[in-house]
Amino acid sequence: MTPAEARAQFPVLERFAYLNAGSFGPLSRGTLDAMVEQTRLVLEHGRAGRAWYDNVLALRGRVRGQIADLIGMSPDLVALTGSTTGGCNIVLSGFGFEPGDEVVTTDAEHPGLLLPLHVSGAKVRVAEVAARPTATALDTILACITPRTRLLALSHVLWTTGQRMPVHELRRESGLPLLVDGAQTVGAIPVDLGELDYYTVSCQKWLCGPDALGALYVREPERLRIARPSYFAQKSFERDGAFEAVDGAARFDTGWLTPAALAGLEAALAGAPEWRFDRAAQMAELCRSALGEHFEVIGERTESTLVSFMAGDEPATAVSARLYDAGVIVRDVPGTGWLRASCGWWTNEDDIERLVAGL
Repeated sequence: MTPAEARAQFPVLERFAYLNAGSFGPLSRGTLDAMVEQTRLVLEHGRAGRAWYDNVLALRGRVRGQIADLIGMSPDLVALTGSTTGGCNIVLSGFGFEPGDEVVTTDAEHPGLLLPLHVSGAKVRVAEVAARPTATALDTILACITPRTRLLALSHVLWTTGQRMPVHELRRESGLPLLVDGAQTVGAIPVDLGELDYYTVSCQKWLCGPDALGALYVREPERLRIARPSYFAQKSFERDGAFEAVDGAARFDTGWLTPAALAGLEAALAGAPEWRFDRAAQMAELCRSALGEHFEVIGERTESTLVSFMAGDEPATAVSARLYDAGVIVRDVPGTGWLRASCGWWTNEDDIERLVAGL
């Protein structure tokens, strides 16, 4: 598959320079076809019967396996969720914090992690990394650790600047478990989880899947309490609600996920080309260079696919709205005055030229 052939999967690219996969990736024709077919089957045959239910379970199993392949881990360590926020809530509600326990995070986290942290019962200590060189992040975060720290919780790639955090080094140096928000990594850059303990996946961003799908990797499922059980948490239960948990991370499955959405995600995962990471990195570098000739690009060169920048004195919300009208989709980063371009494997040189021209 050539870049042009891969790009042709996405009808939105016929109208827009779509640079917003950090929020929602583009949907392909194959994804929509799979969703329609799954819905048609339900329309004609109903949502009942052993064969239908077995097919749904098999679909869940296939998607679980595809996501496991992406992160290089076993399917039995992957839970199916509705979002990265859902994954963060699963971990933080089940971690078992006690009064006085602490969690260390950064000052550039998405609310999908920050809000669950705030209600977790632990004291949250914040490492200030956003305005500093990435090379100082390791020492800055380690300096916030105290004898009361039970967990480190942060993004692998910051959603604001695209900085890549040293999660593996943090795990090794601190010896503490890590909850990693992987919303801006899986599907965008190669991911090696190594000894990381918890890693969330967003399926509607860089994986180009339908809305409201995610995943959670749990290195040792039996050590995390099931605080939000769904029907899929049990393999047997008593009349009072006592239950025997299913094996592996499936015990943390959010619950019923729409089969049509799962079918669409299966098609989206199968349609991604092998060269996707190299292509996305090339386009991100080209975007950074092109924007840097005219505007202030935020932060140093990174290994991510996000490029944040300032486009003069005009409010970022107004600039993003004007760009949309000009056929260019980026997002403004709340509270910063920045705009953010997300460069995927479907991005081409024309998209970046349209962005610069629109600005």
